[in-house]
Amino acid sequence: MTTIKKPFPWKRGLILLAGLEIVALAVNFFYAPLNTAVGGSTGISILVDAVWGINRSVTVFIINLLMLILAFIFLGKKKVCNIVVGSMLLPVLMQITPSFKVIDNDLLAMIYGGALMGFGVSLLYRVNASSGGTTVPPLILQKYLYIDSATSLFIIDMAIIFLNVFVDGWNAFFLAAFSQVITTLTMRYTETGFNKKYQVRVMSNRKIDEIRAMLQEEYQGLTIYDVTGGYSDKDKQLLWVVVDPNEYGRLVSHVQDIDADAFIITESVAKVHGGRWRI
Repeated sequence: MTTIKKPFPWKRGLILLAGLEIVALAVNFFYAPLNTAVGGSTGISILVDAVWGINRSVTVFIINLLMLILAFIFLGKKKVCNIVVGSMLLPVLMQITPSFKVIDNDLLAMIYGGALMGFGVSLLYRVNASSGGTTVPPLILQKYLYIDSATSLFIIDMAIIFLNVFVDGWNAFFLAAFSQVITTLTMRYTETGFNKKYQVRVMSNRKIDEIRAMLQEEYQGLTIYDVTGGYSDKDKQLLWVVVDPNEYGRLVSHVQDIDADAFIITESVAKVHGGRWRI
């Protein structure tokens, strides 16, 4: 009987904690000192703090608690379980994390803040978690009104960003909008760039068995396809394997050492899960 290894729960817990703390750092070090809101419950808390002086952690806690109640009513218990830890832990981390201005240049602060926010949120998505807050209404709208969640979340975040105009002027609005772009780009790169792999397909007219033996010995996950040559109309084998970027050059070199005329096709892969790539 084969035992399937699952990712360690503590590893996912550490990733969750790291993601939430990075979000808290982005808020406390870069956004809050400039009174600039860049969407989400943390953005609302910054505006509330700037106008009424209410503690940001308290505001985030109240908003997240209300969103959890809505999620339980409209989305069910399973969806609540995915966001409850992040929703309750984020305000705690915001409270215990120091808050001060770490850089005088406002534009650089928005760049660093956006990059940190994007990286932190990507880590949460990596373990199917969330910091809650304004991510809940889009899920409800998608379930009952069939409105795309990404679109509705963008509209909500842009509405929060626009509120900067009434609190700190147009300069804060444009800084927040720019930082949101940085966050989006960071998330896109983080979700794909850190897990980049190459899928390599190899064919050889003369030494396919030797190449196959080499791949089986030195690489994991070799797959063999039976194919037919379009020109020769003969039955052949196509070898397919996924490798890390640092293994690619060595693989090509080994194949060409066996057969200099081997046909090699390489494609970049954004995400690979399972096997020896656990997360």
